[in-house]
Amino acid sequence: MESIKQLALKKIANKTKPLGSLGMLEDCAVRLCEIQQTLDPCVASKKIVVFAGSHGVAEEGVSAFPAAVNEQMVLNFLSGGAGINVLAHHGGIQLGVVDVGVDSDFNGVESTFFTRRTVRRGTRNFAKEPAMTREECAAAMEAGREELRKAAAEGVQMVGTGEMGIANTTAASALFSALLGMEAGISTGRGTGIDNERLLVKTRVVREAVIRYRTIGDSEGPLGWLRAVGGLEIAAITGFILEAAQARVPVVVDGFISTAAATVALAINHACRQVIFFSHKSDEHAHADVLRRLNADPLLDLRLRLGEGTGAALAMHLLDASAKIMCEMASFESAGVSASESEP
Repeated sequence: MESIKQLALKKIANKTKPLGSLGMLEDCAVRLCEIQQTLDPCVASKKIVVFAGSHGVAEEGVSAFPAAVNEQMVLNFLSGGAGINVLAHHGGIQLGVVDVGVDSDFNGVESTFFTRRTVRRGTRNFAKEPAMTREECAAAMEAGREELRKAAAEGVQMVGTGEMGIANTTAASALFSALLGMEAGISTGRGTGIDNERLLVKTRVVREAVIRYRTIGDSEGPLGWLRAVGGLEIAAITGFILEAAQARVPVVVDGFISTAAATVALAINHACRQVIFFSHKSDEHAHADVLRRLNADPLLDLRLRLGEGTGAALAMHLLDASAKIMCEMASFESAGVSASESEP
């Protein structure tokens, strides 16, 4: 009996076009068939979840923006003024905003798409001590898992990751150095646009953290690295991706920070690869190298570096298009078009 993948390859090959002429759209269509176990994939119902958390390592001066921006940007999301609001609305994508660890109590803040799953009000400064305890990291991951389960129960057919967390490129760079063996000078970039002086500080913080927590990483594996140098929102996205793999829901990974979470998820369970679509290559200089090391083929390269899920929102259009190609495009037989004589 032929597998869904084999049947999907035959179906896409028999569309009214030269073989392979729709490139990555064809690859995506076949993958969606595999994930959903059908020859008629549908990802019309889409949702991006933006996880937000504060980072203690911001105390080291590794970002161009103050930590107070975390709260301010969450409020901006909720008022509809951020880039992700615009792109999600443009694409007909549901949006969820989840506070897993912003250093704010958000008194009086209510929204139909805002969820409080606060583990603690920001991670500890990993330049001095591990960012999270095992229990805190597990709780943040469970918050992500719960969000995926909620989306699946609502009938969402494809999800995307987003994040907000000042200094989270520092945490992501440390995770890439630890899990992919990247030297700190390669994994660490300018993030929000820091100057040379701050870049030197940031690189030093990453390099020293990887040395400091080597014992934790060696004894506890990728979860040890996640709790030692990660962020609450990164841990939540990791749980979100792991649960997506279990539920067989396609998950569109955004940029540099979300890729760090995906790297942790893949290190924990490589089967996550089956449901992950990497949306774009970020303009953060290490991201191209990271994607190569992960053998990932991003859908877009638009020099984005905003985060928030903006790249995921744009890539979702392409994935929706690929599903419709598989379902709606005529075959040579149905259209009465002669197939190529040189192709099988």
